[in-house]
Amino acid sequence: MTEATRRERLRAETERDIRRQARALLVERGREAVTLRAIARELGITAPALYRYYDSREDLLRRLADDICTDLAAELDADLRDLPEDDVAAQVHAVCRGFRRWALGHPQEFGLVFASTEAGAGPCAQGEEPCRVGDQFGRVFLRVAGRLIAAHPLPADVPQDVPAALHADLAAFRQVLLGTVNAHGAVVGEDVLTLGAVHRITQSWVRLYGHVALEVFGRFPFAVTDPEPLFDSMLADLLGEMGLPPRP
Repeated sequence: MTEATRRERLRAETERDIRRQARALLVERGREAVTLRAIARELGITAPALYRYYDSREDLLRRLADDICTDLAAELDADLRDLPEDDVAAQVHAVCRGFRRWALGHPQEFGLVFASTEAGAGPCAQGEEPCRVGDQFGRVFLRVAGRLIAAHPLPADVPQDVPAALHADLAAFRQVLLGTVNAHGAVVGEDVLTLGAVHRITQSWVRLYGHVALEVFGRFPFAVTDPEPLFDSMLADLLGEMGLPPRP
């Protein structure tokens, strides 16, 4: 092993140690506890030394959020692994329920990734264009959404009218969705993935995220003894609107 290779390996190990400690602080004490000074103290190094690895606390939080999304994506992929490729309804249920399960089990990580401006868009690796944390996680949802649209185009009676003010944004998102879906073997074109379909997918995600966020943060507008039936009812409505059969 050359000296340069050894230094690279040690640097990578130190970066992992920093993010591991940052995540431990996040889980145990919340986002505000994740400071460079606190991490340095736990690792037995000086706070200025951390700047050799991360430009700022915000940079560290973005990388930490990226790690969290990688783990979430792996968990959702595991939920999908043994499901039949042609059972799209089962895949959608698995991803949605898996997301809720993960969020309830990881409220601090959920808050950092999905309810924090500190872990927003940042530079990708190797100086690429700015990207959003959650890309790995998002790809899991996009793959399933693509299979859903490919196997179950929106019923003819579903309104396709989309507010004109949303056309440009939805058209841009459609290209992202098409690229992700087609990269995973589902042949879908704009004739199937209409702006109406993209609009419906977006609305479904907003409703799914809204329910999960209210549940994680305990912000339901009324007392709910058991939110799970409410979630299942909402999910059944969403899937019914997309033309999928109900699931047990």
